[in-house]
Amino acid sequence: MEYVIEMCHITKEFPGIIANDDITLQLKKGEIHALLGENGAGKSTLMSVLFGLYQAEKGVIKMNGQEVSIKDPNDANRFGIGMVHQHFKLVHNFTVLENIILGVEDTKNGILTLTEARKKVNALSEKYHLNVNCDALISDITVGMQQRVEILKMLYRDNNILIFDEPTAVLTPQEIKELMIIMKELSDEGKSILFITHKLNEIKEVADRCTVLRKGKYIGTIDVKTTSKEEMSEMMVGRKVNFNVDKEEAKPTDVVLDVQHLSVAKKDHKDAVNDVSFQVCKGEIVCIAGIDGNGQSELVYALSGLAPIKSGKIILDGKDISHCSIFERNVNGLGHIPEDRHRHGLVLDYPLSYNLSLKKYFTKEFNHHGFLDFNKMESYSNKLIEKFDVRSGQGSKTIARSMSGGNQQKAIIAREVDNDPKALIAVQPTRGLDVGAIEFIHSELVNERDNGRAILLISLELDEVMNLSDRILVIYEGEIVAELDPKQTTIQELGLYMAGSKKEVVK
Repeated sequence: MEYVIEMCHITKEFPGIIANDDITLQLKKGEIHALLGENGAGKSTLMSVLFGLYQAEKGVIKMNGQEVSIKDPNDANRFGIGMVHQHFKLVHNFTVLENIILGVEDTKNGILTLTEARKKVNALSEKYHLNVNCDALISDITVGMQQRVEILKMLYRDNNILIFDEPTAVLTPQEIKELMIIMKELSDEGKSILFITHKLNEIKEVADRCTVLRKGKYIGTIDVKTTSKEEMSEMMVGRKVNFNVDKEEAKPTDVVLDVQHLSVAKKDHKDAVNDVSFQVCKGEIVCIAGIDGNGQSELVYALSGLAPIKSGKIILDGKDISHCSIFERNVNGLGHIPEDRHRHGLVLDYPLSYNLSLKKYFTKEFNHHGFLDFNKMESYSNKLIEKFDVRSGQGSKTIARSMSGGNQQKAIIAREVDNDPKALIAVQPTRGLDVGAIEFIHSELVNERDNGRAILLISLELDEVMNLSDRILVIYEGEIVAELDPKQTTIQELGLYMAGSKKEVVK
């Protein structure tokens, strides 16, 4: 059989790690082919080889049976290969239209002409129901919209082989549904899609076949319809995975985090958070659930000190921290697993040892009269890497930027949990993680709860909200509209509150 793409015996190495070890992948015309594997299994690396961002040490790439050489993304585009990256490659102070045509601009007498480009983009946007505003700045649009711009970039270049790298990691459930519809439409038209994900539900929903990688090696290619989620997860992780969170009844005691009548202003002077009050006690996980953009981010920024409050109080273990600096909040026992791991979680060009010591480098353990003890920082970092199974090519010396997204997330969780916080704010703690890592992080959060930690969870994953929470607070347009017991409610009912239905919803 002839394949549109064949990657034969690809091997790609980095310092201290073989990211792809003799991998073969075959893509049929018009199919959605999922690429499944744990964080750091080599999925993004393999796709980066196909897109020309990396050159493989061994192996060949064939298109329609003919061997081709892809030295850079321009070559890939010439062969009709496009890629939506996990972390979008967009120029933030350019408009949507300028980003889409960047690199393939029309000019007349040396002057940029946008008329034809605008027509083509609008036609594509309409055809695939992408609804983008050509004149909006990238910095002003949502993450979901930015992804649509990336998809339009591929379609504008008439790419027929489309690579989606973790496309749903930053989307809301509604946006994920819309993306799945778009992917099916594209494959129905004869475009071939490679879809990197860890989410088994999504593979079951859209993929025809699935290739599984584990620790850089090829495990097998399966037919999605005839393979169960349990079988796929076992191929991916190498063991059986528990999809349910094992936890006993919560035994909350003293109030640790007390939020009183908190309001936070938005840029447009409306309140992003409006008169919100709640408490989180020792030994419980309280989840704030809501559709993205209903004030969760602003609430977390206010609690963690990243943004000022307009009015109200934040009390941590009896102390008013409403106007304390981020440093003071950390020292007083507030932990924070941030929503944006690149902007607020890590110093990407620092090694792992520095990143894991960020909350402790100033303590006596690591600091002697103003001089840092790098050996101690490294041995501390090694201990956390082992305990939290952070996979990194060069251990503590690994630069954070070079690690997979999931392992960056594990590093942040390791640092925050080990800092022994009184209250831990965990925002989307399993975003972009594979089932094995999700199982590990859920059990860590339950352990922390059982050790008397007060945990405030903010999550858009409804399964996570239902499985992990002891109490659910629903936020809608900046206000808490319901308090629910996960044992007494359903996902459907939770969805109604999140969409703004009143408290009087009939059970």
